[in-house]
Amino acid sequence: MVVSRKVGQRSVGVVMALDGYIGPSVARQAMKAELLDAETESRLARAWRDQRDERALHRLITAYMRLAISMAGRFRRYGAPMNDLIQEASLGLMKAAEKFDPDRGVRFSTYAVWWIKAGIQDYVMRNWSMVRTGSTSSQKSLFFHLRRVQAKLVREAAERGEVLDQTTLRQQVADELAVPVADVEMMEGRLSGSDYSLNAVQGADDEGREWIDLLEDEGPQASALVEVAHDRAHLRHWLTRALNGLNPRERFIVAERKLRDEGRTLESLGEELGLSKERVRQLEAAAFAKMRRSLEGQTRELQHFLA
Repeated sequence: MVVSRKVGQRSVGVVMALDGYIGPSVARQAMKAELLDAETESRLARAWRDQRDERALHRLITAYMRLAISMAGRFRRYGAPMNDLIQEASLGLMKAAEKFDPDRGVRFSTYAVWWIKAGIQDYVMRNWSMVRTGSTSSQKSLFFHLRRVQAKLVREAAERGEVLDQTTLRQQVADELAVPVADVEMMEGRLSGSDYSLNAVQGADDEGREWIDLLEDEGPQASALVEVAHDRAHLRHWLTRALNGLNPRERFIVAERKLRDEGRTLESLGEELGLSKERVRQLEAAAFAKMRRSLEGQTRELQHFLA
């Protein structure tokens, strides 16, 4: 498999160590890979770091595929396909190889195990649910350790002859994992059930209602739409009466200045009407004053009617 990825700031094209691995014999083929001594491992790591030797990288990753497969197997209980877990583990190996510094005197396997684990954990959390389960360090810790810590605390309490209520148990879990109690409550809810389709039928009858039918419509309600339409009709009627109270020249100026998509300038109207720019402005102000008085009068009429 040829993979081209962005690793760090460099684009790396390599022949992946998974060539021929994805299949039922993946574990058996990984076990056939060579075991590297410290000197050979260091030499291969330097060849990749300093010379970008892809064959050295391929050999280094291939030698540690058994480690990646072993770690991938620990996460099968989360329901992810084994092949996908192995792919994520192999990407973790590649990231480790890109960032590994052989001059620090640490074995590659010791360094790579953290990248492999991080890659698999991120994949599991991304695919556990359609709803993102969590991304912070405390949420990740809870996702992978909540059930185990809960079981341990309940078992220890039972040995002491105690029964833990939910509040006490959550507090002890939070103390054990050094996370907020609110995160414990949130993760319990997230892990309590699987995703369900809103299009699933509620009952056994195929013609029953779907769950999505129970969701409240967040759009405007019919009553609100009726009120808006009613108010707009009144406003349109009032504005029409106010405009009709103007003389033709005033009505023309208001329409050209305010009722067009792009209102005309005072200067252009003055040229058309044979008036100065200042005179057009005065006529516009007088027209607005008339309209304001008309609208105020109609509002008083409505208030008197409602009273």
